Amino acid sequence: MAHELSQLGWDDSLASAYRPFDRSDATPGRVLRADRGVCTVLDVNGVTRASLSGSVLLGAARDPSRLPCAGDWVVLRRWPDRRVTAEAVLPRRTCLIRRTSDKDSTGQVLAANMDTVAVVEPIHPEPDDARIERLLALAWESGAGPLLVLTKADTSADPDAVKRQIAEIAPGVPVVAVSARRGPGVEQLRPYVEGGRTLALLGRSGAGKSTLVNALAGTPVMPVQQIRDVDGKGRHTTTYRNLVLLPGGGAILDTPGIRGVGLLDTAEGLDRAFADIAGLAARCQFGDCRHETEPGCAVTLAVADGTLPPRRLASWRKLRHEIEVESARQSARLAGAAGHRRKRS
Repeated sequence: MAHELSQLGWDDSLASAYRPFDRSDATPGRVLRADRGVCTVLDVNGVTRASLSGSVLLGAARDPSRLPCAGDWVVLRRWPDRRVTAEAVLPRRTCLIRRTSDKDSTGQVLAANMDTVAVVEPIHPEPDDARIERLLALAWESGAGPLLVLTKADTSADPDAVKRQIAEIAPGVPVVAVSARRGPGVEQLRPYVEGGRTLALLGRSGAGKSTLVNALAGTPVMPVQQIRDVDGKGRHTTTYRNLVLLPGGGAILDTPGIRGVGLLDTAEGLDRAFADIAGLAARCQFGDCRHETEPGCAVTLAVADGTLPPRRLASWRKLRHEIEVESARQSARLAGAAGHRRKRS
């Protein structure tokens, strides 16, 4: 069992987490797709549709992020009446989570247990710096390694120049320019899906994620919509999170095209996505400097002398403010829930 599941990322730590659930009618499996109340799971017996157990649903009622999602490892139980249930979600090694659109500052899990999160951004008509920065903060916060993939490299006269320019806003992140339709650059992504590794794709509709999945799979496994020539935008192709298995092992987590991504508790991810600003901040005169009008601020000095682009600082300020607001809302929600529990007791 361990040998077969190892092609999906099964390892000793997962085996240890599964041990308390190990019994004759149970098996571990990896979620390929999660719908409302039902998961499509791959285990040693093949692909199985499993409903969610009462304990899983109860945990999700307290915290929606505990619902199984694509990439999760779950414990399957087969019943005498041929029902199959997902009894538990094993601990996640990594988790890609965004803020939902409600006012409660809850999180929505986009993918789990990936080794790398690739922020996918098209070169045509032009990369959106602010979107890249936002998605990289999310990728860093997931705990997985971030990667920046610039698609549609064949639409640029000098893709290497675009790659060098974008690399300046992605400190510490590998940048790969690819043309999935024509082939160049795709092979550079192979190491991210070899040996049971999982690569998650994150980007807007029309960025070329589904085309990239098909190129790495070597065969059409995801539908691809035609992109408008005028603005390079496409319709939503993937409308759900999906784990795609690749020949020879490894997997890709394809997520729906995202128009906007709300950040939740992403302070550490923000610091890593803006490592240049974090490095400057360490040299400020005051430890609590907010990099606005304080004297001895190394960040504003870098803007003044042209070392740090004003747009980059403005983007950092916007994302930092968003995180602070959502963190305050989350704290208020948790305090309110605690107070409600005290009144009931």
